[in-house]
Amino acid sequence: MTVANDVDIRAASTWFASDSQVGDRPGRHWARWYLRRLMLLDGACAAVAGGVAWQLRFAGSIPGLSGVPDDLAQTYLALTAALPLVWIGALALAGAYERRFIGVGTEEFRRVLSAGVVLTALVAVLAYATQAELARGYVLVALPAVTVLSLVMHYAWRKRLHRWHRAGRCMRRTLVVGHASAVRELVRLLRREPHHGMTVVGVCLPAGQCFEYPEELEGCPVYGDFGTVSGAVSLAGADTVAVLACPELDGVALRRLAWCLERSGTELTVAPALMDVAGPRTSIRPVAGLPLLHVEHPQLSGGRRLVKGLVDRLAAGAALVLLAPVFVVLSVLIRLDSPGPALFTQTRVGKDGVPFSVYKFRTMVVDAEELKTRLQPRNEHDGVLFKIRGDPRVTAVGSWLRRYSLDELPQLVNVVAGHMSLVGPRPPLPDEVARYGHDVRRRLVVKPGMTGLWQVSGRSDLSWEESVRLDLRYVENWSLTLDVQILWKTCSAVIRGSGAY
Repeated sequence: MTVANDVDIRAASTWFASDSQVGDRPGRHWARWYLRRLMLLDGACAAVAGGVAWQLRFAGSIPGLSGVPDDLAQTYLALTAALPLVWIGALALAGAYERRFIGVGTEEFRRVLSAGVVLTALVAVLAYATQAELARGYVLVALPAVTVLSLVMHYAWRKRLHRWHRAGRCMRRTLVVGHASAVRELVRLLRREPHHGMTVVGVCLPAGQCFEYPEELEGCPVYGDFGTVSGAVSLAGADTVAVLACPELDGVALRRLAWCLERSGTELTVAPALMDVAGPRTSIRPVAGLPLLHVEHPQLSGGRRLVKGLVDRLAAGAALVLLAPVFVVLSVLIRLDSPGPALFTQTRVGKDGVPFSVYKFRTMVVDAEELKTRLQPRNEHDGVLFKIRGDPRVTAVGSWLRRYSLDELPQLVNVVAGHMSLVGPRPPLPDEVARYGHDVRRRLVVKPGMTGLWQVSGRSDLSWEESVRLDLRYVENWSLTLDVQILWKTCSAVIRGSGAY
């Protein structure tokens, strides 16, 4: 594959290249550039952490952590100079620089944290084994500080990569192999979520479907059937091949394909037939030479659910106390803007289909439900949801409350009462549930949430099908870590006010 027409990322003159300096290189080329800069930034974090620790321990003072002779200050200064190399080495051994973790998932952050913990434990063990006189103040500042700084830096650097992805830069040029329906779904998903860093540059279909789509599918050129994948990689300039689940490509065919792609260094990814199940629930278990994908059942009960409920209620109770003045101010503004009560109650359906009353700040005129029938023809959603932009029922203050999701704050009372969780599927209306299909009812096996994947993925801009898919993905892959991630992303989505109307 030629890259003569691509911008040479490696010639960038600064560590932090501007967005315009980042070219459309094939995946393995920009990945090298990205990881090299990542190592330099980790080294800088280590230098800052080591410098601060040395300054505090030897040039300043830490009460209660003295006891190291001053003549050892120069020795620790040398250790400070060596810390960047030691830290980069620890991260490399922990696998924090593996390309498969670039840009997505939490594994990169876990490995940074693991490197910090292991390095700290190693220093403690070596000091004990050698009876070395250790400056505890230096160690207790330097190693936790470098771990935190690197975590923050990795997060910021990843966000910068996501901006490049959204601009169409630093993308993995992907050839998709599979049936038309699965290919179409993947293409739409990657276009909707470009931060994954994959752009589809070509498609290979089963022989029978090539006649149906002789030239293109979803705007992507069709290069032929499954027997032409190797040649299609060269024609499309692809650096990644994504094989979707299909019976025509069995283990033998995939092995032969992997051998062909190995010659050009093209990456091969294989999607299992089971969709929207990932993370801790899946693991590869080799049995008799076969890589079997083991899928655990979702955690719908047990100790972790009890912990989630306890954390939800404690956090919601604390938030109610802290936000009490805000509640008073918003109530006054709502009453001044339009006649009627400040709070609005509505029947929603909770866990196991049990109805409950949800509390919200009123954002519409009092007779909004009566006006809904007349506005039904203007519904902009293609499913059971009712949403329209510029809804005439929404008041001036209500529009502002909706934009920043402040109207949802009274639902903290529902969380304390146990009807809702901080994170979960969207709480549906009874008439919506009455039209649910069998699969959609799966979202009712957990408590609805004040926020969820739907909130951080587009809010009202999402279609009905996409909202359902995100809710089901949450149900299938729930974990405390995922809840923390969603809460973190919710803050950003609310501040931007995107997708709210």
